[in-house]
Amino acid sequence: MARLPALEPETMTPEQKDIYNDIINGPRKSVPAPLTVWLRRPELARHAQALGSYARYGTCLSPRLSELAIMLMGRYWNAEYEWQSHKPLALAAGLPENALNSIRDGNTPEFTEKDEDLVYRFVRQLHADRCVDNDLYAEAVSLLGEDGVVDLVGIFGYYSLISATIQVFELSKTYCAGKPELSSSAP
Repeated sequence: MARLPALEPETMTPEQKDIYNDIINGPRKSVPAPLTVWLRRPELARHAQALGSYARYGTCLSPRLSELAIMLMGRYWNAEYEWQSHKPLALAAGLPENALNSIRDGNTPEFTEKDEDLVYRFVRQLHADRCVDNDLYAEAVSLLGEDGVVDLVGIFGYYSLISATIQVFELSKTYCAGKPELSSSAP
């Protein structure tokens, strides 16, 4: 059970209702679990959902690469809700299921696409070392462009916030009960 129940529209303050309406009338069309927590703080919800809308729908990265970065974030955080929500999107974007299964199981996936391998290595190094070395950074700029690297870091940051929200407020336990997908091993 989630630590905070979702707010019902009829009990929301005017500020909460405004951002709720912005979310449901935007590209999301619904209010996903992490955003239900943020609605308790309307300004956080407004700014975070705007960043999320950009990270999900507006970056210069292809959906295939964005979804790969999102899947890596979900795996790193063991955020089951994120994994379950984005796995179908990742598959539809063209990511190979065997690569996703390797990520899920904490193994190094084998990619046939150079850009997928780069995103994997970039996100993994940023998690492990809390920085990206000069060689990998140069490779990322060469393959993704400076704008692509900025957007990749933005996705990393936004989905860290999403995943932390999922974990702290135990949203996976509520929304994904009975759907074990992630292994229990640490990423």
